[in-house]
Amino acid sequence: MASEFIIDVTEETFQADVVERSLQVPVIVDLWAEWCGPCKQLSPLLERLAQAGNGAWVLAKIDVDANPRIAELFGAQSIPTVVAIAGGQPVEAFAGAQPEPQVKQWIAALLDALRDRLPGISAAENGADPVEPEPELEDPRFTEAEAAFERGDYPVAEAAYQKILDAEPADEQAKAALAQVRFLARAEAADPSVIVRADTSPEDIDAQLAAADVELASQRVDQSFARLLSVIRRTAGTDRDRARTHLVELFALFPPEDPSVVKARRDLASALY
Repeated sequence: MASEFIIDVTEETFQADVVERSLQVPVIVDLWAEWCGPCKQLSPLLERLAQAGNGAWVLAKIDVDANPRIAELFGAQSIPTVVAIAGGQPVEAFAGAQPEPQVKQWIAALLDALRDRLPGISAAENGADPVEPEPELEDPRFTEAEAAFERGDYPVAEAAYQKILDAEPADEQAKAALAQVRFLARAEAADPSVIVRADTSPEDIDAQLAAADVELASQRVDQSFARLLSVIRRTAGTDRDRARTHLVELFALFPPEDPSVVKARRDLASALY
């Protein structure tokens, strides 16, 4: 059921179709596969609701068999998995086929939480055409960095964003992008079994940091933050500084007002002082 509100997304189009669109309205990502029985129940429901939403949100359908890197990016452990993206970042998710009333309630709560941040929601709800981003002149420095990011060349992308920050230390876009690149590079390189190693060897700081990355990539945000806070509370010196720095870097992946970040920042202050 392809339409302007329902799009098929690939690894090549993910940046434009998901990340950039999510600056105006939420993009709800449906991770599915042809062989998945529950997907055949959930996907048509999401398509129908997207059409009814009239542009207040966009449904991005992603075949995980054809686009495995995206599934890895979201840490999808089963399908169907549904992830809401806003402002370029994951904000909510659920897994498995859900009944229609529950899905409607989830979408309604999502729109309520994001209406003040994303201008396209109210525009669509009021019957106006969805707000389109103002055309901007492309900055070749960002173009280079984004191209490297999209092809998975994280060292080149990191160097490009760092070069921008060296020249303009206050550039928030470059700061956020650099944090995302560094996190994805670590998360993709981490072995998921590191969580077991971290749980059985609490003194292994490298394992604790890697386990926190894996948990965050798997949408277990609160567990990731709690792990690092635990390290901060029970260590001192260099180990404590490493865990604190790592936690603050993870905060940068989210909007400052994200409830999990707000709580973790408060807990961090308590742990430090």
